[in-house]
Amino acid sequence: MDKYLEPTYFIDIGSPIIRQMALDATVGLTTEREKAVHLFYAVRDGIRYNPFVDAYIKENNIASRVAERGEGYCVQKAIVLIALARSVGIPSRLGLADIINHVLDGALLDAMGTNIFTCHGYAEFYLDGRWIKATPAFDIEMCRRKEVPPVDFDGRNDALLPAEDNHGRKYIEYVRYHGVFNDMPFTFIMDKWREYYPHFEELIKECQ
Repeated sequence: MDKYLEPTYFIDIGSPIIRQMALDATVGLTTEREKAVHLFYAVRDGIRYNPFVDAYIKENNIASRVAERGEGYCVQKAIVLIALARSVGIPSRLGLADIINHVLDGALLDAMGTNIFTCHGYAEFYLDGRWIKATPAFDIEMCRRKEVPPVDFDGRNDALLPAEDNHGRKYIEYVRYHGVFNDMPFTFIMDKWREYYPHFEELIKECQ
């Protein structure tokens, strides 16, 4: 369990911005469950969801850099949440899964060429003797714009993306789990992006 409390390359729990963010979110709280819940909402709504960040640049995925930027995609937001949790003594790790967004449209669908999100990231907390999933990806403002239910977390039950949107349409479908990781498996994720997204290499070249 010790490895889920330690700093890593991406989960830089000793950085000033991570320590201050964790302190601000948990001041006055005493239980690990309370702290985990408050940290979850600090990341869900305090860091805006943006799938167009330059995540293929390794350094951009470090927790403190994501927190300072104030926006990120699902894995980056999960990394921040894990860093915050570890910094207050809650064992935490990264989970990855492939999901289908059945209502995806617009620029993101055009860019990806598919509605499959490979290596969608979420956090797992070790609370009360068991691992609990928490998905902080979509901030409340984005959920309101897209008319989808926000993910809520109570520290007792898994908090995953909902299966239906606000209109009862099929929304998120989890289709494959890749496992859990002590740190962000950067190379693994990049290899999956190359496999799933045909224009990924072109995008990198355009942005270099």
